[in-house]
Amino acid sequence: MSNTEARPAEVRCGAGEDGAPAVGVEILTARDVPLGGPRAMKVRRTLPQRARTLIGAWCFADHYGPDEVPESGGMNVAPHPHIGLQTVSWLFSGVIEHRDSLGSHAFVRPGEVNLMTGGHGISHSEVATPDTTVLHGVQLWVALPSEHRDTAPDFQHHVPAPVALDGGEARVFLGTLAGDTSPVGTFTPLLGAEVTLDPGATVSLDVDPGFEHGVLVDSGDIRLDGTVVRPAELAYAGPGRRALTLTNEAPAAARLVVLGGPPFPEEIIMWWNFVGRSHDEIVEARADWENDTGRFGRVEGYPGDRLPAPVLPNATLSPRRNPRPQAP
Repeated sequence: MSNTEARPAEVRCGAGEDGAPAVGVEILTARDVPLGGPRAMKVRRTLPQRARTLIGAWCFADHYGPDEVPESGGMNVAPHPHIGLQTVSWLFSGVIEHRDSLGSHAFVRPGEVNLMTGGHGISHSEVATPDTTVLHGVQLWVALPSEHRDTAPDFQHHVPAPVALDGGEARVFLGTLAGDTSPVGTFTPLLGAEVTLDPGATVSLDVDPGFEHGVLVDSGDIRLDGTVVRPAELAYAGPGRRALTLTNEAPAAARLVVLGGPPFPEEIIMWWNFVGRSHDEIVEARADWENDTGRFGRVEGYPGDRLPAPVLPNATLSPRRNPRPQAP
């Protein structure tokens, strides 16, 4: 998915100053962002924001739906570029058609993960299929570490099997949780999983104490280690925990997405669909896209023009650190 804001904000991301773990649970609220056009489907963006710009290497989280496609027009994102990141697509309902400049033609379906590596440069399009009436899911980005940010582009697809929990179920699309490990390759240790909780259930998930974690609630009245997390909110828990205790206080099943990874040790600059390390790197990537130098290839089969790049801000893009983690 593209960051299709007409005037994207400069987002400057980085690790804490001393690498120490964080205190308690932070609640990050979302802001609404239109996905382009006068009848645009709106997404709820919880990462990045000023309060926190990274959770592990996760640098971007959009949560959308349930969106009534006949009313909103659904998702139709024209070919657009990426560098320095991996995109992770995960749906709860609906189907999205993916095409990229590698020649990949795939579909994102509920319970199936598509991971695309931008690396040095890739372009892709995303369109809801004609028979999709309700679109609902999350779109996530992962920052690539410096040694791999110019890697060759790639595309992976995986269908995780459901894992039974005592009071729910998990589908692990990245990393390891509840005894299941995803085969999808990443360049830093990561966790990504959909978790459903039965009505009134409490589930304790063993996690890596070196990871920081985010819990994005899709539905249900959830408590994370006793802290209330409402639908569309993202709860942040710093390193040091060996378990995440999740309680569903609702009379209906609840659904959430658990993200995790070790604190990202590098400063990055994210602007539009690019993750880089310097202002000049972002300027060069934008120019390569606008001038069609071949760096991003071509997306075949999309019935329309590609997206133009927004105008750069009249300022030098520079990194900004996350809040300093504290001991739990």
